[in-house]
Amino acid sequence: MSARSKSKVEAPAKGMDPRQFTEADVAAIAERLERNEYPTVFGCLEDWHALRAVAFYAPHLVAPYAHLLEWEVDED
Repeated sequence: MSARSKSKVEAPAKGMDPRQFTEADVAAIAERLERNEYPTVFGCLEDWHALRAVAFYAPHLVAPYAHLLEWEVDED
């Protein structure tokens, strides 16, 4: 395991106004979503919704992580 995967990426405060997120906050959310190591699905959903909310107010912050907001079509 690398040192990067051992470090814990802190979440912005729950309920934080999406207009107050910084570039570092968005990067931390994206890193957690990329890792996908949540104990429950609810943590992932909270991060996804936070990233989506930031995208409405500051799309330039989310642009490098737009792939994390893509919807996948279930073809079954």
